[in-house]
Amino acid sequence: MTVIDDQGRPEPPNAAGELETLVGFLEYQRATFEWKCAGLTADQLRATTAASDMTLGGMMKHLALVEDSWFSERLMGNEPAAPWATVDWAADHDWDWHSAADDSPEQLHRLWSDAVTASRAIVAEALEGDGLDMLVARAPRGGAVSLRWILVHMIEEYARHNGHADLLRESIDGETGE
Repeated sequence: MTVIDDQGRPEPPNAAGELETLVGFLEYQRATFEWKCAGLTADQLRATTAASDMTLGGMMKHLALVEDSWFSERLMGNEPAAPWATVDWAADHDWDWHSAADDSPEQLHRLWSDAVTASRAIVAEALEGDGLDMLVARAPRGGAVSLRWILVHMIEEYARHNGHADLLRESIDGETGE
């Protein structure tokens, strides 16, 4: 039975197997990010704080890219999909962050949500095969990594950006919480 907290996040299981624990923590981190970006206007999604030009909208687009990159491209070996396939990354290495200012909140939420949905389906497919031991079809520098490694990396990616999201959201409207 999944426990849902006051912000609508599924609590990771307290005592479960490796797969359930990893996926539980990733889903919790995804839900935390979704909570931090919920209900904001385009101007609020473009807001920055301190000396950084980081925005919640840019972070949303970046995390959509990270989801697609690790699960679809690296794990499954798929070619980059739209909008990533047509980006001139050499001209702007941080295009995902910068171009988000041109997108509506609905476009950003849909891009991120669709990427998460696709990643969940890919993980389910991978688990039917080699499971957590499945190696990527396209190895990053340093060699092939497993689905297990990707799940842990994605937990780390979301946890790091959720810290940024906390600061940005608090500076926008005072919303605080984990």
